[in-house]
Amino acid sequence: MESYYTLLGVAPDASAEQIERAYSRERQRYSLEHIEDMGEDFAQIAQQRLAAIEQAHRTLADPQARAAYDAGGQQPARERSSLSRRELAMLVGGAAVGLALIMVVWVFAGRSTTRTISMVKMEKPAPAFELNDIEGRPLRLDSYFGQGKVVLVNFWYSKCAPCEAETPALQQTYQKLSDQGLVVIGVNVRGNEQNGPAGEQDVKNFVSRYGVTYPIVYDEQGAVGRSYQVLPLPSSFFIDPAGTIRYASYTSLTAQDVERVFNELQQHTAAMR
Repeated sequence: MESYYTLLGVAPDASAEQIERAYSRERQRYSLEHIEDMGEDFAQIAQQRLAAIEQAHRTLADPQARAAYDAGGQQPARERSSLSRRELAMLVGGAAVGLALIMVVWVFAGRSTTRTISMVKMEKPAPAFELNDIEGRPLRLDSYFGQGKVVLVNFWYSKCAPCEAETPALQQTYQKLSDQGLVVIGVNVRGNEQNGPAGEQDVKNFVSRYGVTYPIVYDEQGAVGRSYQVLPLPSSFFIDPAGTIRYASYTSLTAQDVERVFNELQQHTAAMR
């Protein structure tokens, strides 16, 4: 279950200014121009996520509400049973567009942390990419296709709490299943890191801290993330041996998640032979 701090990608001791910057960044990530061409499944995920982000911001931007939230163990707000006075005023005033947006938030606020769609089935070719790893060596995604391998492409950055939560599970399953055909590629979203050498060091420190041995590559300009229509971070894509994306995940993965999908795709591939 994600806390409001995790939803905004900030630490629990974040300043008001940091919270506002994070809120602006996350709203932009789920803006209409980013999601309008992504299809129904993506739109539903984005809708839920945006509602949760709005709820998180309303709570953390209000000093009294934030203090109460922290004192309560950072539990998500309870589901609301009625509209607020402001929302009713908008209804009476005939602000249909504004009300429609509020209704989206109202329906999902307080429950999105427990009901967010986490895994989406899909069937589309995986966008090709060639990126340099943290040692400057090139890595081509399509070099793994046609070899009976299942590829997990995981988008992340070093200050992302859900990314930190899932990394031990990714490393664990990579160690367990790499000999059986699992490939994990960590794609660092470089634009979310500090500029210059400081950001590169943050990435290397992260890799060292969690003992990551699967390849980590830099998406320097964010082009690969855009081609995969990455929404929140982490975002992960399971690609079958033929190079087709079969599942997308928009929350922290567990070792059980990875192993289950890996086995399913391996069995599917064997059945198609």
